[in-house]
Amino acid sequence: MHDGATPSVFRNAAKLRVSMTETELKLWEYLKIKPLGFKFRRQHPIGGFVLDFYCHKLKLSIEIDGGYHLTKEQTEKDKIRTNYLSEIGISEIRFTNEQVLNKYDNVIENVNSKLRAGLPL
Repeated sequence: MHDGATPSVFRNAAKLRVSMTETELKLWEYLKIKPLGFKFRRQHPIGGFVLDFYCHKLKLSIEIDGGYHLTKEQTEKDKIRTNYLSEIGISEIRFTNEQVLNKYDNVIENVNSKLRAGLPL
């Protein structure tokens, strides 16, 4: 479930849970109620990374990208991370801070769409 996350990654995840951003807190308010019956973890360690939100049952990561994700260096790191997650069977959806703050209903519908796709028929 943690794919070899080191103790330092676990410590970092714990720090991030204490200092969540405004947009992470906003989305967490929805995810913590277990939408459509799916449990999410916040700031979940996987390998050398900390996922903003993670649903183990669906192997789904939800990431919220702040402005620093627009830098070339961070864009490359994000690609490496996305590829790694894909290799271990975890899908990822990403939203920007702006989307969470200004298009919250669209973000929630996108999340719910992913969750409904994971429900048995």
